[in-house]
Amino acid sequence: MKKGVSLIMSIVMTGAIAAGCSSGSGSGGSTSPKAGDSGSGAGSGSASGSTTSKLLDPSKKLTFKMLDDSHPSWPYNKDWPVWKWIEEKTGVTLDVQVPSGKIEDSLSLAIASGSMPDIMYSPSKSLADKYGQQGALANILDYVNDMPNFKKWMDKYPDDTKYSLSADGKMYIFPNQGIAETNRTTWLYREDVFKKNGLKAPTTYDELYTVLKKLKELYPNSYPFSFRTGAQVKIMRTLAAEFGTGEEFYYDYDKKEWRYGAIEDNYKKAVEYMNKFYKEGLIPPDWLTVDAKQWQDLISTNRSFITNDYIGRIDFFNQPLRKDNKDFNLAFMPPPAGPGGKALNAYTHFKVSGPMVASTSKQIKDIMKFMDYFYSEDALASFSWGKEGTTYKVENGKKKFIENYTDVADMRKKTGLSTYATYTWFDYDAHLSLSSPELQKAYTDARPYDDKLKPELAYNEKEMELMATAGEAINKHREENIAKFILGQRSLDEWGKYVDEAKKLGVDKVLEADRAAFQRMSNAKIK
Repeated sequence: MKKGVSLIMSIVMTGAIAAGCSSGSGSGGSTSPKAGDSGSGAGSGSASGSTTSKLLDPSKKLTFKMLDDSHPSWPYNKDWPVWKWIEEKTGVTLDVQVPSGKIEDSLSLAIASGSMPDIMYSPSKSLADKYGQQGALANILDYVNDMPNFKKWMDKYPDDTKYSLSADGKMYIFPNQGIAETNRTTWLYREDVFKKNGLKAPTTYDELYTVLKKLKELYPNSYPFSFRTGAQVKIMRTLAAEFGTGEEFYYDYDKKEWRYGAIEDNYKKAVEYMNKFYKEGLIPPDWLTVDAKQWQDLISTNRSFITNDYIGRIDFFNQPLRKDNKDFNLAFMPPPAGPGGKALNAYTHFKVSGPMVASTSKQIKDIMKFMDYFYSEDALASFSWGKEGTTYKVENGKKKFIENYTDVADMRKKTGLSTYATYTWFDYDAHLSLSSPELQKAYTDARPYDDKLKPELAYNEKEMELMATAGEAINKHREENIAKFILGQRSLDEWGKYVDEAKKLGVDKVLEADRAAFQRMSNAKIK
């Protein structure tokens, strides 16, 4: 174990973009700012005008023990200046333990031992719900009357608040907001190649098929459409939104009901397109196993021209590749609409992760006051941008980093800002300020195409057991058979049989559990 000084929260994926890593899957519910919601200053969307916590006296030195995590692209560093800034604002020092392995394993061991640190970082809400309902965690809502900043924040972000609740109506994990924009995925295309060949960006899947065929004709050794989300057929999350269905179990906002997308007719239509793409060599033959490096090679060597990935890939590819090819231009492409669907991008910019408070801690009230500060306007500015005059300055009413950081990863490594355990509420303009004008514009252009966020459900113990049995069996059945349909290893004439197989595994039972969990969440009343 390493020790040092450290703090609070949240999984971040921008480094995955910078490092070319695959995004984490799993569900979450922290909505990101809509267009215009995140301003250049801390005042944008602020829930409180407080500058420091009036409940926590910075002159009163406190120490909390904490189990935190470390990212391989910006490993925990006790000497990051962010820890000093946190201590200056709150008077709190954190005695941090960072596991050498997976944080999930360390959490399990700490809770099983009964000897828990005061604060524990969780990479997912489901873990917090599990341990909270077992009695290992404090209910944050029991202390909100002493948390004025957090109360105002909850009023501003009611969905984020409800999505952070457990099945018992309690809250065991502190929600995060703003940083999730880094998880935004969208369609991207080689605009320079399209212009060179007189091609137009497709607006429908029929047009997509036609342009992929033309690109294959022009570049015979290419696979015009490539992606790195083949494993577990995750590519279907992208297609499902555009075909008016869902990747797995989803909430139909129009019909106001829960459905299982993978057995619907529109889902079958999406599979039929993928099968056609595969048979005609328009996607890589090994699409199921293409990793980040293989995918990057395809994009960077003119062997693939349309993809779906993090929007931050625009800078990731354009900046280095323009050194040899000044015309290289990977650009945002509006999503094509499938038959029966709309031009929508799957809602991927969400994340629920963060700190939990041990029920055995003798400092719970002070910890809650400490955490309350991170939902203040001052904290929004301080832990998105750093310290005025040191890391950023204000020019023409807008914040700007003083140092010319290479990218977000470089900024993180040097300051510790936006790393695990340094924020809860984040001004994403801080990250965007390090992006090219092209990428900044792409964010603005992409937002109108957002699909709706799937509600984050909280299951009780019985429902969790159902998800671990029937839910997993259904998911495995979907993954295996959708892959076979696309590869042609199973005929699409057997779709009806496939649907019957899924239903026998317990689709209706899972839908019943989803409806019950959704009803609980909808009826939940926050103190």
